[in-house]
Amino acid sequence: MRAAAPSGSRTINLEHRHEPDAIAARLAEGTKPNYLRDWVYGGIDGAVTTFAIVAGVVGAALSANIVIILGLANLIADGISMAAGNYSATKTEHDELERARAMEKRHIAIDPDGEREEIRQIFMAKGFEGETLERAVDAITADRERWISTMITEELGLSENIRSPTAAATATFAAFIACGAVPLVPYFVFEPSTANPVALAMTATVFFIIGSMKSRWSLQRWWVSGLETLTIGCGAAAIAFGIGYALRGFGAG
Repeated sequence: MRAAAPSGSRTINLEHRHEPDAIAARLAEGTKPNYLRDWVYGGIDGAVTTFAIVAGVVGAALSANIVIILGLANLIADGISMAAGNYSATKTEHDELERARAMEKRHIAIDPDGEREEIRQIFMAKGFEGETLERAVDAITADRERWISTMITEELGLSENIRSPTAAATATFAAFIACGAVPLVPYFVFEPSTANPVALAMTATVFFIIGSMKSRWSLQRWWVSGLETLTIGCGAAAIAFGIGYALRGFGAG
């Protein structure tokens, strides 16, 4: 939708409509968990760690077979590890929310007056006062679930819109495998002398694309976000290459 800007300024685009029916329909849909960070997290880490291994092996002047073996081993093992870690971390958020819900339910049952006073002071801090404040307190505490939800979000600062642990883990694993496989593909197709620069170019492109896509959900310009991610990824690979180069021939003979 195009919304009229103040007089003397240009017309701007808004992210959604603000007519009453449009607002009602949007609010009725509710909020949905966003798995973008799981995709970005898995994609960047997959490309960085796999390419770092590739760079380290190349720096050590080892064979293409070693690149493939170590790269694939890391791709599968680290992908599973990251997915499992993300699953556990996200599940912990669910456990924390359920613990908070049970605690507030118990407090309301044992000391409802004290919990009403907490609601009152929370909304006083927001600028409510007098009859308006009391009506707000009465409306919230008239429904037990609304009362509990308000305490969870306003007093404890927790969100009730939590991602699914399974979906979060799946997104992380899929992005890790998809992006982490990119540095390895050239070594299945080309000789090492050709595969090395091709892997570098392909992985750098992946870093830039991930960063550019990430900018859609931030205030950064797409090319700034892309270059930022590219710099991080290539920096990690450069360090790995340097270590491999420094240890070239270590233990030989």
